[in-house]
Amino acid sequence: MPRMLDVSDDVRAEIGDEEADRLLAGENTPGSYDCTSCRTPGDSEQERTSTVLFIGDETAVLAFAHATCLPSQIVTVSEEQLQGAVRSITGDEAEGAADTAGQAVLGVTSGLVLIEGELRPALVVEPTGPIARPGAAPGGGDEFLPLLIEQGFMPTPSLDGAPPVLHGWSVLLAMGQLHAILQPGTAGGSPVAWWQAHQPLQVTDAWRAAANKTQSVVLFAAPAGAIGRQPREDLLRDALDKTAARGQLVACTLPLAGT
Repeated sequence: MPRMLDVSDDVRAEIGDEEADRLLAGENTPGSYDCTSCRTPGDSEQERTSTVLFIGDETAVLAFAHATCLPSQIVTVSEEQLQGAVRSITGDEAEGAADTAGQAVLGVTSGLVLIEGELRPALVVEPTGPIARPGAAPGGGDEFLPLLIEQGFMPTPSLDGAPPVLHGWSVLLAMGQLHAILQPGTAGGSPVAWWQAHQPLQVTDAWRAAANKTQSVVLFAAPAGAIGRQPREDLLRDALDKTAARGQLVACTLPLAGT
């Protein structure tokens, strides 16, 4: 039975016309599935369904999502991230977030931060340990901030003003949940996940409303141990101020992708 399936041109080009046509005809498509975005059941015979192709370094995995959660698209991830996505898709336990910048895991905290008299939706990224430059010998020091500055993040000595927009990067929010921070692909290709949640992260209604209002998110990043997990937004702001004063904070403003 034909499925109510969306296959984007990018996905079709990657899997081939023959496989795409088989999917649309219902030959290789499960009728029911767990949405790779919101993790709730879906039925491709009853509702619009998107094909989402995760591509790693060596393998690729085709997943399905409610069309209202995610459009049909290619998501390029590291092989480690792909294995995490597979665990998520198959229901195996997966915790934390994969990191494409080094060996440590990136911790991400959301909160509202007062900037220029307005509460702005913010994400704070802090690794669990030092980040090495790719290819560097062990013990070469923490290169997290220099690597980000090379990508266009700005050193932030204070939180007096909003940082500039970093074009080509974005924050993927779908169905009110945080899915990924995307960076530009190589040679003008599709965006790839710089950070990706193994399971979508919940954000507060106030945070989501602020993000939808500004269509952007302020992203702060600091080296391991600089900020720590703060249970309240006022404590988070205090930690950000102190980290900025020490010269350990970089930031940028990222457009919002999704709703």
